Amino acid sequence: MHEFGFLVPIAIVGIVFGSRAFRTWVQAKHGYPLDDHRRGRRNRAAASLDDQRQIMLLSNENEKLTGQIGRLEERLAVLERIATDPATRTAAEIEALRDH
Repeated sequence: MHEFGFLVPIAIVGIVFGSRAFRTWVQAKHGYPLDDHRRGRRNRAAASLDDQRQIMLLSNENEKLTGQIGRLEERLAVLERIATDPATRTAAEIEALRDH
């Protein structure tokens, strides 16, 4: 039994590294952020700033797209009105615009 006593610390180290690798693999597979224990809180603060910047960029893009949708809805309403109105009324409106 004493012949294999040196394997106990090696097995413990192997299990620790194996469990860490498995945990990292599961986190990466499911999209969780990976921890970097060497950098500590600085990495979390940088990630928080990156998250805030990304939220700001997405909010700006959302506002831009909302404005585009509003303009497209207005244009669609005009096209629907043109398509459903009688031809004589549309022609009269066009003539009225030419007179101005």
